[in-house]
Order: sequence, then structure tokens, then C-alpha cells
Amino acid sequence: MCCGEVTNTSGDAYPLADTMTTTVAAHDGATVLTVAGEVDLATAPALENAIDAILSGKPAALIIDLTAVSFLASAGMATLVAAHQRAGAATAIAVVAEGPATSRQLKMTSLDQVFALHSTLDAALAALRQR
Repeated sequence: MCCGEVTNTSGDAYPLADTMTTTVAAHDGATVLTVAGEVDLATAPALENAIDAILSGKPAALIIDLTAVSFLASAGMATLVAAHQRAGAATAIAVVAEGPATSRQLKMTSLDQVFALHSTLDAALAALRQR
């Protein structure tokens, strides 16, 4: 498993867009993708690429940690749903989100019924160990 950081900057195409970063690490048998910054129309493709790269390795579990996300737009939520669909039965997906910038939107749109939603990374890891 490769661990590293990929930074997506908006460049000239979206001069007002903020930066989003993703970091991949292994924790207790799960692959954790930590996302920081704003996930919007400009940065969602980079998130999708990061998720696709992880899923291509067919991990048993993928935890997408949105704790450091300051804004989650519908494009980001669509990316999470698409990742869940691509993972199928091969990879268990859990999302870590807490607070008004992330978990509120996921609950309001009932996406917490689509994939497992946890308030902390420790809670997500514990739930995966109980599978």
C-alpha cells in the first residue's frame, strides 16, 4: 500500500477555488483516505481519482475521513455515492464526518443510509473490526 499525499490545486480553470488535499494511510487493516479543504465542483474530480486509485487495489475496507473538510458540496456527495457503488461487495466503505460542514448534509440527504457514517476515525475502525 502506498502512502502519500496528493494535492489538488485549482489552477487557472477555477481561480477562486480553494485547495483540497488527500492523504492515504493504512490503519488496522483498513485504507484511510483523509480529505482536507473544500470538496466542490472544482475539487471533486481529484477526490474521485484518489478513491479510484485506492479501489483499484481492492482493499478490504476504505474509510473516507472528512473530519478536516470545511465544505462539502453536492459534487462531493455524488463522488462518495459513486465510490460506494464502484466498491460493491469487495470493499467495505465507511465515512467519517462530524459537524455542520459534512455530517449534516450527509444526514439531510439520507446518505447516512447508503454508507456507514461515523463521527470519529476510531469509531469507524472499531465498526470495521466488528464486521
